[in-house]
Amino acid sequence: MSEPTAIRPARQDDLGAIFAIYNVEVATGTATFDTDSRRRPADDGWLTDRDPEVHPVLVAERDGAVVGWASLGPWSPKGAYRRSAEVSVYVDPAARGAGLGAALLEALIERARGSEVAVLIARIAEGNPVSVHLHERAGFERVGILRRSGEKFGRVLDVEVLDLHLDQG
Repeated sequence: MSEPTAIRPARQDDLGAIFAIYNVEVATGTATFDTDSRRRPADDGWLTDRDPEVHPVLVAERDGAVVGWASLGPWSPKGAYRRSAEVSVYVDPAARGAGLGAALLEALIERARGSEVAVLIARIAEGNPVSVHLHERAGFERVGILRRSGEKFGRVLDVEVLDLHLDQG
């Protein structure tokens, strides 16, 4: 029988698993518009160069293996945007459908509530209704569509923007 899933802050030794999950989407999906895979140790700064109090990375671990991760990242490098953060949630394809994405997103929102971040923003490429539904269930609202703003695998894609205001009610 498998152990329950634990959600905890990411460590540097998790990066191989985090990047493996992410690189599936880089190579085959539109959940990210990155077109270059992340590699260790060249891309370790993605985790080690961030302030974990403002921009945490969390992992879901089951039976000693990382099966998903979520992060808050800067929405923009401009100082006035420091109160906003972009949400990312990725689950290993073999572990999808078990509620891990929702658990990671919920944990990430709770971490954000204890920080200076007041607005969470999600950008979701067209064709990802599961991701839209995940965010809406967590309280995110649709803000608008960035029309024809990305291109991947020869397809020009719209990107839906959703937000969650932690500083209201």
